[in-house]
Amino acid sequence: MCGIVAYIGYREACPIIIKGLRRLEYRGYDSAGVALLNGDLNVYKKKGKVAELETFIKEKDTHANVGMGHTRWATHGEPNDTNAHPHYSTSERIAIIHNGIIENYAALKQHLQHQGHVFQSDTDTEVFVNLIEEIQRQNHCTLEEAVRLALHEVVGAYAIVVLSRDEPNQLIAARKGSPMVIGIGKDEFFIASDATPIIEYTNEVVYVNDYEIAIIRDGKLDIRSKEDVHQTPYIQKLEMELDSIEKGGYEHFMLKEIFEQPRSILDSMRGRLELVAGHLNMGGIRAYERKFMNADRIIIVACGTSWHAGLVAEYLLEDLARIPVEVEYASEFRYRNPVITERDIVIAISQSGETADTLAAIELAKSKGATIFGICNVVGSSIARATDAGAYTHAGPEIGVASTKAFTAQVTVLTILAMIVGHKRGTLSDTRLQELMVELGSIPAKVEKALLLNDEIELIAETFKDVPNFLYLGRGYNFPVALEGALKLKEISYIHAEGYPAAEMKHGPIALIDENMPVVVIATKDSSYEKVVSNIQEVKARKGRIIAVVTEGDQVIPQMAEFVIEVPATSEVLVPLVSVIPLQLLSYHIAVLRGCNVDQPRNLAKSVTVE
Repeated sequence: MCGIVAYIGYREACPIIIKGLRRLEYRGYDSAGVALLNGDLNVYKKKGKVAELETFIKEKDTHANVGMGHTRWATHGEPNDTNAHPHYSTSERIAIIHNGIIENYAALKQHLQHQGHVFQSDTDTEVFVNLIEEIQRQNHCTLEEAVRLALHEVVGAYAIVVLSRDEPNQLIAARKGSPMVIGIGKDEFFIASDATPIIEYTNEVVYVNDYEIAIIRDGKLDIRSKEDVHQTPYIQKLEMELDSIEKGGYEHFMLKEIFEQPRSILDSMRGRLELVAGHLNMGGIRAYERKFMNADRIIIVACGTSWHAGLVAEYLLEDLARIPVEVEYASEFRYRNPVITERDIVIAISQSGETADTLAAIELAKSKGATIFGICNVVGSSIARATDAGAYTHAGPEIGVASTKAFTAQVTVLTILAMIVGHKRGTLSDTRLQELMVELGSIPAKVEKALLLNDEIELIAETFKDVPNFLYLGRGYNFPVALEGALKLKEISYIHAEGYPAAEMKHGPIALIDENMPVVVIATKDSSYEKVVSNIQEVKARKGRIIAVVTEGDQVIPQMAEFVIEVPATSEVLVPLVSVIPLQLLSYHIAVLRGCNVDQPRNLAKSVTVE
């Protein structure tokens, strides 16, 4: 989950690396550091945000054309100056930055201590760099060969960049299970965890595959397998624009991304929803249509917000396509012995396309013969390459750690998938399909209208910014929205919040309700409306403070709720795309009013690339 960035070329490396680290700070912000190679190999690092590092190095010698940097999300060892990356080897001849976890580091460390290596930090990464140094000492080999041999000994996930004082003007990088992209410029190269630090300088990139080693030396890029077999890199063109990773006048990335949703939802439909022609298209399933038509079951694996999108998809696929669906936490799915057959389809959902648990779940399902369909946002990501087929959400970069537009983009793509499969299976009639297509086409405008509630929701946030607990209730398609609303509040405001199916309130949570408990009820007009009204009455009878999200024009619930947020009417199957918007805004404004770091909430990172 850490962010890595490196540069080799004709420019000053340090400013490029620092700017890159700022753009990668959503991946980790416990500490940051740089290593610069210019005769000497100098490492500067500091606990805290990248800004702390910038201040620290102002008086340092940072002149170099080769260097690398790291922003950390702590796994092994608490956040402090010593545990920050980069890490020196014992002799300080070699330095490394690392994203991932080395699972057998303890045994390796013990062995290296017996060889005379002295460790300064509590990290697994320092073990990695000393292993490289020890292999080089014993074998009298090049750094490249030492790195290759070390990769045969480590167990776990890694994206690494290595520098050596004795072999200047080269960068060596490798990956397994953690993302890495190399930008190719004119007489210069860039390495990063994702494309955000690179797009300013080049739009030509190579995505490094698992078990590959990249050697950049003498102005050339050489990619080899762990067995030292030359690999021909595939150069891709980035479609990302620089302004998409800037705040664009918004106070926070999260707010910008909430307000981008009319556009990101539209982009998720682009080329897939053809209203004039009356067609739906999804190229990713074309070769696997028969698999979807004949599937015994669909299993959805995901984590966090993507898991909530998967829950919405369960309702969609069972409702429209009449296929049994199970939604699994990828982190649990991989550690039991699930029953999977060749007639199952596994849908893996991940914004980053790099989620470690979801990747592991994919590998498990593939080993059982299931067809794997991926839904992710990042082109060239690991999940996009590991699946049989899939669809990109095209939501654009999401920098805020708490996902917002990723959720609605995922739900949009899953909705189109369910509609296509349902129509092909004959469970969704031509008439119903056309109705849903027209309604789906109207969603961006309805989301835009829901965003006009921003000022009204900010006032509600003022009332509840200091409460310790929240409940969120929803039924049917709005139950996953309740879970997502509660997660957003927990993530960025640090208020304890729980989401429940509204009917489950009587089975325990109702004991928590008193005059101090805010209860957010998603109560749009749908098939469960009357039941939700009854649930609201139960909360009101116990003096709970009700915040109701209702359909415009509702005359009943405003008589019961303390606060009412009206959203545009839409089809029941599409309502999560609209009803989630006020919950995102509510969590955002409460967090801002509490003085929380909205874009970089404590203990969290955007892309969970380690277990």
